[in-house]
Amino acid sequence: MELLPDDWGSIWALDTPLLELLVRGGVLYFAILLLLRVMPRRTGGELATMDLVLILLMTEAATHALGDYTSLGDGLFVITTVMVLNFSVNFLSYRVPWMERLVSSPPIPIVLDGRIQRRNMRREFVTEDELESHLRQNDIDDLSQVKCAYVESEGQITFVTRK
Repeated sequence: MELLPDDWGSIWALDTPLLELLVRGGVLYFAILLLLRVMPRRTGGELATMDLVLILLMTEAATHALGDYTSLGDGLFVITTVMVLNFSVNFLSYRVPWMERLVSSPPIPIVLDGRIQRRNMRREFVTEDELESHLRQNDIDDLSQVKCAYVESEGQITFVTRK
């Protein structure tokens, strides 16, 4: 049984062509971003969609670097690709308004003027019991006190009261 590899340089050498790694990382990043964009907001918990995509792809790339690839370089290149893409999308969404609308969901009203918006609640899979729980957590006794409530793009529920 060997404790150390014979050639340390082979651990870092790339086995997969760079362009293939770049395309794989990019396609996965944008495909997962798109799929999470069409899912209900609360699917990802309270992480922003782009943050969730970054975490998923980095762990996937790291997993391959630890086992499936014979090269750490392949895994590090994919992780770097995903991080650069994530930074670029965040930078562009900050600078370019239409990019922000493309990658982030607008808030969805689930209560307007004390009235439940059932269609929007169904769309976001928010039950009345869950809404009541959030009301209690925010020290709101009665729905009539709520001017509006939204499911934000990160999935959290926020309230604006009449007070």
